[in-house]
Amino acid sequence: MPETEILADKTEKNLTKAEVQLNDGKFMFIGVVSFGLLIPNVAGLFGDLGFGSPLYWLGYIYFIGLSYLIWQGNRYLLFRTRKRFTWFDKPMEKLILLFMNNIFYTAPLTIAWLCAWYAMAGFPKTDWNAIEIVVFINVICVLFVTHVYETVFLVKEKESETIKNEQLQRATAEAELAVLKNQVDPHFMFNSLNTLSYLVKSDQNKALLFTENLAEVYRYILMQKDYQYVLLEDELAFTQQYIDLLHLRFGSALKINNAISSTAKKDYLIPPTSVFVAFENAVKHNVISENSPLMMELYIDDNRLYVINDLREKGNKQSSSKIGLKNLNERFQLVTKHGIDAYQENNKFIVSLPLTPLTDNEGYHN
Repeated sequence: MPETEILADKTEKNLTKAEVQLNDGKFMFIGVVSFGLLIPNVAGLFGDLGFGSPLYWLGYIYFIGLSYLIWQGNRYLLFRTRKRFTWFDKPMEKLILLFMNNIFYTAPLTIAWLCAWYAMAGFPKTDWNAIEIVVFINVICVLFVTHVYETVFLVKEKESETIKNEQLQRATAEAELAVLKNQVDPHFMFNSLNTLSYLVKSDQNKALLFTENLAEVYRYILMQKDYQYVLLEDELAFTQQYIDLLHLRFGSALKINNAISSTAKKDYLIPPTSVFVAFENAVKHNVISENSPLMMELYIDDNRLYVINDLREKGNKQSSSKIGLKNLNERFQLVTKHGIDAYQENNKFIVSLPLTPLTDNEGYHN
C-alpha cells in the first residue's frame, strides 16, 4: 500500500534518535567529595599537618578541587568519545581512546596538582612514592567510574531504542489504520452517488430525502474516523441510518431482522463504520428485488457480532475494488488484534465481527 509506506517513512523520520541524557548530579557530587576526602588520607599527603592547622582543612578543599577536575574532565572526554565511536561499530578504537584519555589526562593533572601541593604546604621534599600511589589510585578509580557511566549509557540506550521501536510500530499501525479508514470514504461515496443517480431518475422526492439522510451518515463517518472504537449502540444507530437510505431505494425488497438487545448494545465497543461495511458488501454483491427480497439478520453470540444475508449473487458480478471486507479485516487486525470471519454456509453469507467488552475500553472516546 504505497500511501501507508509514505506515512510510515515520515513517521520513522520524525522519531529520530534522541541523545541519551544522564541525571548524574548526585552521583558526581558524592564521588567528587568522597575521592577528595579519601585520597590525601590514604596516601599520607598531609604529612605532619594536624587538625589545628588551617592548611590541613584547606587541603581537603584543594584535593576536592583535584577530584572535581579529574571527574569533570574525564566525563567531558567520555562524552566526546561517545560521539565519535560506539561499542558496535568501532569497539577497539573506542577502548583505546578511553584508555588514552584517562591516562594522559588524569596522570599529568594529578602529578602537577600534587607537586603544587607539596610546594604550597612547605614540605622539605616531594614524596614521589605517595604521588605514584595517588596517580595509580586515580587512574583505577577513573576506569571504574568510566565503566559505570558506559554501563548506564548502554542500559538507557537500550531502553530508549525499545521505546522508539514501540513508538514506531504504534505510529506505523496508526498510519496504516488511517489509510484504511480514508479508503472507506470514496468507496461509500461511489456507491451512494450511484444510488442517488438512480433515485433522481425514478423518484425526485426520495432523492431529496436520500440526500438529507446521506449528509447525516457522512457526518458520522467524519466524526468517528479518528477513533479506534465506538459504542456498539452508536454504530448500530448509524447503521440504521444507512439502512434507511437502502430502504429508500429498495423498499420492502430489503428485510432486516435485528436480534440485538438494548442491553447488549451498551456492553460492547467496535471499530467505527464496520457494521455498515458488512451491509455494503451484502448490497453490492446480491440481487435485491420485490420478487427476490434480500433477508439480513444481526445478532451477537460469544462476543462476536454476526451479519448474515441470503445468497442472491448477481449474474454479472461487479468488479471489486478489493476494499470492502479485506479492508475491514485489516482494520480489525490493527485495532483489536483479531480478524473478522467471512464465509458461506447453508446458502447464506456470514460476516462475524469480534466485539470488545466495554470494560476493555482502551482507545474508546465517548
